[in-house]
Order: sequence, then C-alpha cells, then structure tokens
Amino acid sequence: MARMTKADIIEAVYEKVGGFSKKEAAEIVESVFNQIKETLERGEKIKISGFGNFIVREKKARIGRNPQTGEEITISARRVLTFKPSQVLKNILNGQPAV
Repeated sequence: MARMTKADIIEAVYEKVGGFSKKEAAEIVESVFNQIKETLERGEKIKISGFGNFIVREKKARIGRNPQTGEEITISARRVLTFKPSQVLKNILNGQPAV
C-alpha cells in the first residue's frame, strides 16, 4: 500500500506551486503543520472546507480489561483527535462527483 510522507508533501508543494526553493517549500509545509498542531493543542477545532474537520475530544477515565488475563485495569482520561471528512471528500473517495 502506498503512503505519502511529509517529504512527499514538500516535494508536491515545490513542484506544483513554483516560485519557491525546496527549502522554502519545506518551511511552508512545516509552518502549516505547526499551526495545525498548536490549534489542536489548544483544543480548538480545525475546519478545512472541502476536506474535513479535525476535532479534539476529551475521554473520561474508565475501567477496561486486559484481554489476555481478564484483569480489570483503569484506562486514564485523555484527549483524542478525530477526523470527520467533508461530503466532498467522501464523494471523491467513493468515485462520485465532488458536488
């Protein structure tokens, strides 16, 4: 299965946008990722039109079980990141018009 790395994104920005050196393209991509990380760290939602929403959710502590021993364990409270794709992205992924 193919995957895209940050280096691939930098290369794509460098090739498609033009007018930037590879170093400048890398700085732009890093800047965008840092802005996304900082916004999520503050617990704020990120909405990218035509792509989707990134949302930080709070999960409460709960009791779980060790699947190997059946022993009860406490799963600590934590923050989780969820992504909800836009209808446009869902349509593209399913071979339908982007509408």
